[in-house]
Amino acid sequence: MRKRKPVEDAREDLTFRLRRGAQKMMSRSSKLVGQRFNPGDFDVVKVKINIPGLSTLFQGYRIVHISDIHYGQWISADRLKGVVGLINQQEPDIVAITGDFVSYSGRNVEDLIPALKGIRARDATVAVLGNHDYWLGAKRIRSILSESKIIELNNDVYTVTREGCALHIAGVDSTTVKKNQLNKVLQKLPSNGPAILLAHEPDFADISSETKRFSLQLSGHSHGGQFVIPKLGTPFRGDGFRKYPLGKYQVGEMVQYTNRGLGTNAFWIRINCAPEITVIDLQPGEKRA
Repeated sequence: MRKRKPVEDAREDLTFRLRRGAQKMMSRSSKLVGQRFNPGDFDVVKVKINIPGLSTLFQGYRIVHISDIHYGQWISADRLKGVVGLINQQEPDIVAITGDFVSYSGRNVEDLIPALKGIRARDATVAVLGNHDYWLGAKRIRSILSESKIIELNNDVYTVTREGCALHIAGVDSTTVKKNQLNKVLQKLPSNGPAILLAHEPDFADISSETKRFSLQLSGHSHGGQFVIPKLGTPFRGDGFRKYPLGKYQVGEMVQYTNRGLGTNAFWIRINCAPEITVIDLQPGEKRA
């Protein structure tokens, strides 16, 4: 008797259905207060990060990082189009998106395409998938990224060059759904030139930092906890973001930066935790011995 091939993309358990129901209710309530874009709703956070061994040709190289769009809930087509406008105002060299383009409902997700197509970056827009992208259907999300001219780094590497000098942007797939293959990434990664890793789940930094191959990891997943107590941080932490839920951390020799995300998970309320667009300017640092 032939075994049925597992469906890698689907999740339809009770918890998922309950959260999808909560999303629908919250989506209706958010429409009552409006889903129009307001630039003041989004924090544009500027960060300078030293990258050991980075060529001076990459001085000021600008990465604009967003994460967790969770389209169809608090993030409407109008809001996403406005966010893309804010991204383009930063004049990025590259745009990095660290997963969860969708949430619990696949309704009208193709409406992502016109907004994402509007991103303007000097070199490229690159992305990794998040756990929700798998739960809702990775094949469908990959099709949307392809049509939007976004390069998916599915355990892969994208290299930017300036006059023969390289900067590598790598991506590892979601650890929540056990699609991460760091060894595959390392095999593809050239030995020369500094490297930055995109990983949806921030706590993966404990593993990636041990390789001593990455100067920076960019992540999302946590939404910053959606509720932040001043000077104390967020009390809400979960799988994949217990240690590094928001902002900048030093993990061994590597910097971990966790973006607070654009959307939300089921409940669209945020307190002291505005959605974030991170603008990262790279600076050459001292090369490691």
